[in-house]
Amino acid sequence: MQITIQNITPNFFTPASSEVWSKNFELLPNSKYLIKAVSGSGKSSFFNFLYGLNNRYSGSIIFEKTTIASFSENDWTSLRREKISIVFQGLRLFPELTALENIQLKNTLTNHKSETEILAMLAQLDVDQLAHKKAETLSYGQQQRVAIVRALCQPFKILLLDEPFSHIDQTQITNAVNLVSQEVEQNKATLIIASLGDTYNINYTKILLL
Repeated sequence: MQITIQNITPNFFTPASSEVWSKNFELLPNSKYLIKAVSGSGKSSFFNFLYGLNNRYSGSIIFEKTTIASFSENDWTSLRREKISIVFQGLRLFPELTALENIQLKNTLTNHKSETEILAMLAQLDVDQLAHKKAETLSYGQQQRVAIVRALCQPFKILLLDEPFSHIDQTQITNAVNLVSQEVEQNKATLIIASLGDTYNINYTKILLL
């Protein structure tokens, strides 16, 4: 799914000059992008714009040929179920649910993965032994890995990862990047990662400085 950005600027803060704000550019299908920026420059805001959680901006964001400002709540519900997946910087896991229950809340909407596949993905990130532990008992790095698996348990054409590896060690980052890359390729999707600086050894189509 092609995304066209036309001169967007947040209404609630004045951003510094960048390659994102007040610019015209495209995010192409089957491509990988890094949004690289210092903290507080608006990475999460940009992701929230793309995910339809915040519309306080000027300019236009266009999915294929339709401006997202015209989408209804039902449109967004369908998009978030079938086309756009995200790992929020704050993760948004339900603390009282187990890791597996958090994942299955997402997965049961489309039955995208079997439980065997989900457990295999958790094992690839070395958190399968925590599947039946409540999310609130996991470390932040463990929760990040669960959130990554959850995001992969739906069909998607756009995968948004907002600082997804900030509390994960290098070995597990490598494992997570391999898993994400595999699922992005299978879905023929566009990957957009926000980072404070690390490129995670991914071969990006383009790096945008925010």
